[in-house]
Amino acid sequence: MIYTITLNPGLDRTLTVGAIRDNEVLRATASRLDWGGKGFNVARGLHALGQPSTALGLVGGYTGQMLAEGLHDLGIATDFVTVPGETRTNTVIAEAHSSRYIKVNEAGPTVPLAALETVRGQVRRLATPGSYWAICGSLPPGVPYGFYAELVTLIQGAGGHACLDAGGAALRLGCAAAPFLVKPNVEEAHELTGIVIGGFPAAQQAAAYFLAQGVQIVALSLGAEGMLLATRAETIHARPPQVAVRTLVGVGDALLAGVLDALAQAVPLIDAARWGSPRARPRPCVKAWTWARWGRCRQWSRR
Repeated sequence: MIYTITLNPGLDRTLTVGAIRDNEVLRATASRLDWGGKGFNVARGLHALGQPSTALGLVGGYTGQMLAEGLHDLGIATDFVTVPGETRTNTVIAEAHSSRYIKVNEAGPTVPLAALETVRGQVRRLATPGSYWAICGSLPPGVPYGFYAELVTLIQGAGGHACLDAGGAALRLGCAAAPFLVKPNVEEAHELTGIVIGGFPAAQQAAAYFLAQGVQIVALSLGAEGMLLATRAETIHARPPQVAVRTLVGVGDALLAGVLDALAQAVPLIDAARWGSPRARPRPCVKAWTWARWGRCRQWSRR
């Protein structure tokens, strides 16, 4: 079973405008609402891949009710904890004919200690040997930075696999609990390690930092350069084909969904890297390069 935990979800509202201009009234030509939050995005990605999951998280007010109903309508199982206040709304203003956009995220409602204890109880009840958990996103007000580390300890103490996608102090403290997998992006890895990731050797150095913390798998997203998927035994660089970028929102969540789907099915690590990468045309194997329908990967073995 796969579970996702989203403590700070949000309703994502996207407004499309002809052009983004300062100090002017902009008129939207289109608008849309999406049930947002990194863990929710992972659950939606898993659902699209045919992999069932249960979305856990904190919701509040009318917006939280909309999120719960929206995920239910998509066919995603949920088990939410209700908190006082209103779940946040995040707003994206995007230009119609370019990749330019502005995104503003609200902080979210303040979470009482009783709600955190309820989340702990959920994890104790649901964590089983072999289960996978995607712990994702920012922490709302009232949640201590070490809370993700607590969840990692509870999950892995029950024999589950904790997969952490966070940043800042939450990522640093979470890594100290040695989660099964971490999925930082370049900025998050740089903030934690101090390594400027301008190429593949630097990405390997950053991955080595996380592995030294006791993490078993590092999925380091590299933007247009794809993903570095590393364990102590092997390192794989999955490079996607060039595509026209419309928005980067949710890209890392889709990556994590693909990797989780692969790991849950116990496929080889190189296939997990492909499943987490954008689709490419099939090509033959050439020397050390392996081409596949899900991307192209280069693999190094340290055995």
